[in-house]
Amino acid sequence: MQEFQNPFAVKIEAVYTFPLPPDAAIDDMTMLIGDRTIRAKIKRREEARAIYDAARTSGHMAGLLDQERPNIFTQSVANIMPGAKVKIAISYIETLSYESGRYRFEFPMVVEPRYIPGRTTGSQGGGWAPDTDQVQDASRIVPHVTPEGTRAGHDISIEVKLDVGMPIEALESPTHDTSIDRPGPRQAVVRLKDKAVIPNKDFILKYSVAGRGIGDAVLTHHDERGGFFTLLLQPPERVAVSEILPKELIFVLDTSGSMSGFPIEKAKETMSLALDGLHPQDTFNLITFSGDTHILFPDAVPVTPENLRQARAFLQARYGSGGTEMMKAIRAAPGGGEARDRVRVVCFMTDGEVGNDLEILAEVQKHSNARVFAFGIGSSVNHFLLDNYGALRARRSRICRLERRWLGGCPALPRAHTESAADRCFDRLGRAACDGHLSQAHPGFVQRQASDDFRTIYGGTLRLRGKMAGYDFAREVRVDFPAAATSHDVLATLWARQRVDDLMGQDLAGAQQGAMRKDLQEQIVQLGLNYRLMTQFTSMVAVEEKAVTEGGEPLRMEVPVEMPEGVSYEGFGDRSVLGRAALPYPSAMVTGAIAKPMMLASPALVRTPSTKLHPWIATLIQHGASGHEAQFVHEGKAAVQVYLSDTSPQTLAELRALGFQVTYLPKTGSIVAGRIATEKLEALAQLSTVRYIAPRL
Repeated sequence: MQEFQNPFAVKIEAVYTFPLPPDAAIDDMTMLIGDRTIRAKIKRREEARAIYDAARTSGHMAGLLDQERPNIFTQSVANIMPGAKVKIAISYIETLSYESGRYRFEFPMVVEPRYIPGRTTGSQGGGWAPDTDQVQDASRIVPHVTPEGTRAGHDISIEVKLDVGMPIEALESPTHDTSIDRPGPRQAVVRLKDKAVIPNKDFILKYSVAGRGIGDAVLTHHDERGGFFTLLLQPPERVAVSEILPKELIFVLDTSGSMSGFPIEKAKETMSLALDGLHPQDTFNLITFSGDTHILFPDAVPVTPENLRQARAFLQARYGSGGTEMMKAIRAAPGGGEARDRVRVVCFMTDGEVGNDLEILAEVQKHSNARVFAFGIGSSVNHFLLDNYGALRARRSRICRLERRWLGGCPALPRAHTESAADRCFDRLGRAACDGHLSQAHPGFVQRQASDDFRTIYGGTLRLRGKMAGYDFAREVRVDFPAAATSHDVLATLWARQRVDDLMGQDLAGAQQGAMRKDLQEQIVQLGLNYRLMTQFTSMVAVEEKAVTEGGEPLRMEVPVEMPEGVSYEGFGDRSVLGRAALPYPSAMVTGAIAKPMMLASPALVRTPSTKLHPWIATLIQHGASGHEAQFVHEGKAAVQVYLSDTSPQTLAELRALGFQVTYLPKTGSIVAGRIATEKLEALAQLSTVRYIAPRL
C-alpha cells in the first residue's frame, strides 16, 4: 500500500520510484480516494500513458504504474488536491527461495544510485542523471537521493503473515528488529519493532518448518487458458569429496566508487575466505574493475602458497573509486578456453548498481563456457542483475547453478556473520558436483494449450542428465498431469512472468536501447494483457472519472529516496550531483508493506546555496544549455518554479528586480513559478528567501 498526501495550497502530481523483487509478478493495482475505489486497467504502455496524461490535463485524479526494470517501478499520481490523501494498493506474486532447509522472503526498500555510462542524449524523467546513448531511460531509474546528513522523512511498516501448513520452527530477520506473534504453531505474524525505520536496506525474513525438507514434486493448474505446472527438484544435502569436480575459479571484484568503504572491505574479507577454501586440484585468477580492469595472472594458476600470497597482496591493495565499467570485466572474465577436466566458474562480487544492466546480461549470454556465481555486496543490491548472471546460463543450458547470496547489512555487521554467510556460499561452490541440463523440459513453468492436446498428456518422465565427478549422471522424475486442476491458480501468473523473462532474454541488448525486436515485444504485450501482468511494455492505469479537480496543471513533485545503508556519498561524487543537488522537495514518508510515500514539507533539507539547485539548473549555470535544458529554456529565459521562505511583497520585489516574470502565484503557500534570464539564475539562488529552484516542464 502506498499513501500520498498533499500539504500544499496547490494541487500536485507525485512521482515515486521504488523497487520490488526482480521476479515479482504484479497483477493488480487499486486507487483509493476517500471511500471510492478504482481498480486499474492493464494497457499497452503508450496507451496507459495517453490515458493518464489526458486525465491529468482534464483535472481527473489518476494513477499510473510503469515498469522501468523488472525490479524498478514508477508510480505517478496526478491531481492530488491540497490536503487530500490518495492510497495505491499494489498486488504481486513471487516464489520464495529455499536453501539448506530454510525459506527466505526478501523485500527491497530503496532504489540505489546507479552508475550511468555513455554520452548524454537528453532526459525523459526526473532523476538525477540524464539519459545516455547506452542507458536511454537513465533519468527514469535514478531517483534523487537526500543530501548527506539529512533524511527524506520516509518511514516504513512491514507486516508479514505466515500460514505454511506445517509447524514453524525457526523464524528470524537478520536485517531488522522485529516482533513476532504466534497465533498457532503453523502461523506467525512478523512486524517491525521500530515504527520510524528508515527504508534504506532490504528486509529479509527466514523460516524453517518441522519435518523433512521439500522433495521432488510437481504442482499443476488448468483453466481456460491451458495447463501449467512447476517442477521442484531437491538436490542432495551433502556431496562426497570424491564427487567434487575440479574447478577453474575466476574471482571478479567490483572496486568502483559505489563500493567504497564498508562494501569493499566486506567483499575483500569474503574473497579472502574464498581463497582459503580452494581445493588443491583447482586453479584460480583475480580480476578487479572500476573505470578500468586489472587482471592478476595472465591465465588461471594452480593453488600454491606463492600464488595465494600474490593474490592476497593484490587484493589488499584494492580500494573503491571511479566508475562502474562492468562490461569490460564481463568480457574479460568468462572468456578463454575451458579446460576439459574442470568446470569454469566466475564469481562476481559487486553491488550491481549500473544502469546498463540489460546490456550487461546480453553480454553474459554470449559466454556459454562459464558458470556465473554472483555475490551481492551491500544492503540493497541490484537483485535483477545479480540473480540473472547465473539464471541466463541456467535457462539456456544449465540447471545446476549456484545461487547468489546477500552479504552486507550495517557497517557494524560482525565479522562472524560475514564469515558465516561466505562460508555457506563457498561451501556450496567448493562442493559443486554436477554439470548438466534438463533434457525434456524447460526449467520453470511450461504451458500446453488445450488445443495442443494438454488433456491427453496425463503423465511422463522428466530426465535430468549431466556429469558428476567426470562421469555421466542421470536422474528421472515421474510427473502426472490431471485432466482437471483448479487449485494453484497462481501458477498461470508465475508462468506468464517466467515467459516474459525468457522473451526479454532473447533480445536484452535491444531492450536496453529501446529497440527490442517487434515480434518479441508483441508477444510480451499479449502476455501482459492476457494475464493482467505488468511488463516492460504494459502498464496499469486508474482514473477517477466522476470528479474533476480545479486549478489547472498540477505541480510535479519527484519524491526523493534515502541513500542505502553502508553506501558512501563520496563514492558517487564523480558521477552525479548527489548531496549537492538532490531534491529538497517535500519529501516522502513511507509506511506499509510495499512503500507508501507521503508528501511532507521538509525545509531542513536546504542548508547551503549549493543545495538550492535542481541538477539541470546547476548544469545550466555551469555549462549553459546542452541537452535536457531545452525542455525549459526558450529564447534565453528559463521556466522555473521557486520554493521560497515567504511570498511577502518584499520577497516578490527582490525577484522582480532580477527580471523574474511571475506566471503563477498561488494564494497560499511558498511557491512561485515564472521565467528568468539564464544568466540571472545564479543571482536568484543567492537570495536568502530562495530555498530551491527547479525547472518547470
